[in-house]
Amino acid sequence: MAKTKKPGITDETPVLENSDLLQGLPPSVFFQAVEHSPVAISITDLHANILYSNKAFTKETGYEANEVLGRNESVLSNRNTPRLVYDALWGRLQQQKPWSGVLVNRRKDGKRYLAELMVAPVLDEENQPIHYLGMHRDVTELYSLEQRVQNQKAMIEKAVNAANVAMVLLDEDESIVLDNLAYKTLATDMCPQEPSHVILRALQDEMGERLKAIRDRGIGFTDYEIRLEIGRNSTPRWFSIDGSMIEIGDETADSFFAQPERRYLMLVINDVTELRRRQHAEQMNALKLLIAEEEALQSMREALNGALYQFQRPLNLMNAAVRMLEQRKGDEHALTEQVIGALREAIDAGNEAREKLEQAVPNETPGVKSSINMNELLRNVLELSTGDLLKHGILVDWHPPLHMPAMIGFESRLHSLFKQLVDNAIEAMASSGASRRELSIVARVEGGDVVVNISDTGPGVSEENRTRVFEPFFSTKPNTKKGAGYGMGLTIVQEIVAEHLGTVHIDPLYQEGCRVCVHLPLGTARS
Repeated sequence: MAKTKKPGITDETPVLENSDLLQGLPPSVFFQAVEHSPVAISITDLHANILYSNKAFTKETGYEANEVLGRNESVLSNRNTPRLVYDALWGRLQQQKPWSGVLVNRRKDGKRYLAELMVAPVLDEENQPIHYLGMHRDVTELYSLEQRVQNQKAMIEKAVNAANVAMVLLDEDESIVLDNLAYKTLATDMCPQEPSHVILRALQDEMGERLKAIRDRGIGFTDYEIRLEIGRNSTPRWFSIDGSMIEIGDETADSFFAQPERRYLMLVINDVTELRRRQHAEQMNALKLLIAEEEALQSMREALNGALYQFQRPLNLMNAAVRMLEQRKGDEHALTEQVIGALREAIDAGNEAREKLEQAVPNETPGVKSSINMNELLRNVLELSTGDLLKHGILVDWHPPLHMPAMIGFESRLHSLFKQLVDNAIEAMASSGASRRELSIVARVEGGDVVVNISDTGPGVSEENRTRVFEPFFSTKPNTKKGAGYGMGLTIVQEIVAEHLGTVHIDPLYQEGCRVCVHLPLGTARS
């Protein structure tokens, strides 16, 4: 027998499809479950007139059950809720579909609150709506917290984006979690390379295991300066890096009770290029003065060493003459003794003069060992030689690697080394009259060495002279006299390389001119 539909709530309950599963549960259990539910529940007719409300409804709205019985749900509505929201609600209900959303409701005392509402149609056996079931809860505080978090996030993003330093937050996989506009600008400049990856690689090369220890221990570092070659023209830029570890709780459901922490690395990247350029200009002026002084001293050393070389030859001849005369003493013994005495007196005077001359030779002072950036050093050398390169129409081919690890050595001596090699290459190309004049510099790290190859398109060095050119006073230049200030350049180069426990040689396979290969260990130089 079909049940008669009646408005309002009756004792007649439709037969439940799963009634077999509910045997032993009287209908009152369901009523009490709804009555004592912590969620505000109301049941209305099809016109939204309230037929039932539970205790949580009273607690939430301030209305007792008898105060809202028969009244429309609109008693809770507030004009702050747009009409469009209600239209969407009724549109869903007319389609016999549930609706959920947030409304601005008004309590009995007039106070407004945010209600997270879910309304669903109650259908009869023929799937026709007979009532509406409404459940809602106060989410005002939750919304306030969410809004506060969003406001703080917006303010933080605004402040971070307004910063004139690049900032990036990396997770444990070095993926970007957060960055600012300055970082995005840097990423555009360094495209296609990711700045954070390049910087971390540079820090790893500079700091080694110390960087890993810092990250593992959750501590940070400040003012760590690195130099990068950026863009197609390999423009050098300097950055001061600050790093700090941030520990954040895991947001997944599995970590609710365990609360494991994840570590993030915040990098603050300050572009100090302009400051370094001003410092570089001052350093270059000082370097020019230093190199000019060293060149003057070196010229003096070469001149004095040349004079000593020339001075030693007659002394050697006189010593040889004395030995020969002593072996041939005979009848003219007295005369021979006089000659030998005169020669010995001349030899003694010559030795005394030679010793004084040796004392006049300026001492070589390599300076203090320091950390050296090879890219920067080579750039300085080329900058010092710019005038000669332009004068002789020489094209420079130099593509420094994006990052070179620092090496330990005597900076002024290494400047002299590479300046000598560049000057030799310029002179070789200028004197040869070659139409193609190119100077190529290639620097790389090979094993534990910094390798620098300097190539030119000059006449080159013959096979028999590849080792002799490193001998004192030997020169392949025409019209060169020993001791006249020539023939010591590559000898000095070899000395400086030896001071740094390295090697230097002329590449026998290079056929387009001359290529000098210098290998310098990254470790300490000889004191």
